[in-house]
Amino acid sequence: MRAHLPFYLAEFVMFVLKQGWAAIFGILLLGGLIVTDWIWQDSWRVARYDALLIYALLLQAFLLTTGMESWREARVILLFHLTGTVMEIFKVHMGSWAYPGDGVIKLWEVPLFSGFMYASVGSFIARVIRLFNMRFAPYPPYWATILLACAIYGNFFAHHFLPDLRLLLFAATVILYLRTRIWFSVGAQTYWMPLPVAAFLSSFFLWLAENVGTSTRTWLYTGQTVETWVSLAKMGSWYLLLYVSFATVTLVFREALIAPKRTVPKQSTPAP
Repeated sequence: MRAHLPFYLAEFVMFVLKQGWAAIFGILLLGGLIVTDWIWQDSWRVARYDALLIYALLLQAFLLTTGMESWREARVILLFHLTGTVMEIFKVHMGSWAYPGDGVIKLWEVPLFSGFMYASVGSFIARVIRLFNMRFAPYPPYWATILLACAIYGNFFAHHFLPDLRLLLFAATVILYLRTRIWFSVGAQTYWMPLPVAAFLSSFFLWLAENVGTSTRTWLYTGQTVETWVSLAKMGSWYLLLYVSFATVTLVFREALIAPKRTVPKQSTPAP
C-alpha cells in the first residue's frame, strides 16, 4: 500500500486495519451474535446463551495461546468481566434491559457470556495501546482520573435512587482531559488526537455494536423491539463508561502515561 497509495491515504488505510486488528475480540464476538441468531433453533439441546459463553471462552483461550493477547492483557479483561457482570446484574434487576433468550448458565437472569462484551472493550483498549505504541500526555493527576472513574461507575447505579449527575460528569471528563493528547504511531510517523475526541468517536462505534446486539435479540432495552435502533442517548453512556475502561487499563499499563520522547533534529554545520 505504501508503494502504490499516496502517503496519507496509505497511513489512513493502515490506521483502519490496525484498529480492526486491535478490536479482533469484539469483532469475533459480534460475529458470534450474528451467526447464532441466524442458525439457532429452540429445539437444540444447548441454549444459545450457553453456546455463546462456550464460544467466548474458546475465543479467549485461542487469543492467549496464539499470543494475540498477553496474560498481562488478560488481567485487564478479567477486571472488565467482573465490573461488567456486576453492572449487568444490577441493570437487569432494575429493568433497564433484559435478556429474552433461554440459558442454563445465568446469574440472576444475566447470562455469564455478557461479561465478555465488556471484556472485549478492555481487550481493545489494551491491544490498541500496544499496537499503536500509544502515550497519553500531558496526563492529569492520576488520583483525579481514578476518582472520576469511580464517580462515573457509581452514577450508573446511584441515578436510579438519586439525581443523575451525568451532565456534570460529561463536563468533568472534558475539564480533566482537555489538554490530554493520545500520541500514536501508524508507521514511522507520530500523530496525536485529543482524548475526549477519541472517546466520542469510540462511543459511536460501540453504539453501532449495541445495535448488533439488539437486532440479533441478544438483549433488548425496556420498550425496545428488534426493529428499532438503540437510542442515541446510549452513546453518552458509552462515552462515560470508556473513561472507566481507560482508568481500569491504566492500572496495568501505567507506562502509557509517560510522555513520548521527542527527537531533536541535528543541526547541520554551515559550509565554510
